[in-house]
Amino acid sequence: MMESVIKIGDVNIFISGENNYSERPVIIFLHESLGCTVLWRDFPAKLAEKTKCNILVYDRQGHGRSDPFISDKRKNDYMEDEANTLIELMQECQIKNAILFGHSDGGTIALLAASKYPSKISGVITEGAHVFAEEVTLNGIRKTVESFHSTDLKKKLMKYHGDKTESVFYAWADKWLSDEFRNWNIEHMLPDIQCPVLVIQGEHDEYGSIKQIDAIVNQVSGPAFKYIIPYTGHTPHKKIAEEVLKRSAEFINNLK
Repeated sequence: MMESVIKIGDVNIFISGENNYSERPVIIFLHESLGCTVLWRDFPAKLAEKTKCNILVYDRQGHGRSDPFISDKRKNDYMEDEANTLIELMQECQIKNAILFGHSDGGTIALLAASKYPSKISGVITEGAHVFAEEVTLNGIRKTVESFHSTDLKKKLMKYHGDKTESVFYAWADKWLSDEFRNWNIEHMLPDIQCPVLVIQGEHDEYGSIKQIDAIVNQVSGPAFKYIIPYTGHTPHKKIAEEVLKRSAEFINNLK
């Protein structure tokens, strides 16, 4: 895939993509809270092949090959800020017809972008997205913090984030586990989402309950479809990639 760095404000953002299909939409992939472009592996390219769509993946600030955070302290509405950055990125890349595929935090950012900028998004696929804080999410994060201290998780993340690893990890964990974030909730923004939405979640997602998927499907204004995958956790696109590719391609190919 073609790689480049673009400037959004004062921040250098790493992007990668393929533009093989004229007059076709661009699927933009939004990674998870500890993710980056590389961790999508070949999933975007395979979805592009199945849908004949163009693709763009990018590292949010603090992640992968993009610039580090200016501050490790995040605001409660940091994902809204990321939705605004996404729209700026689309403008910089001259993307006018976008479909968003977001995993975890990336899924939440995709929903926020579709809510705030409905005319710019033609479809959304979320996987393990959150629209409110709940105890199962916080317990999952607490276990990940333990793993960061007691296993080789930090070493694995350093492969992708380098010397930004601790800042990206604690920016995420500290915010979600803070007292001020316990009441975080974006359900009031869901009715502004008018485009079709496919909501994917593993039945045994260690970071969120089925209440998340029901909240999204029941409150968006556009057509909404849910796909609960049995015996699967937080990353279905890695664990059962072919099934997620199939469902996602069917959804995208049915978009008008």
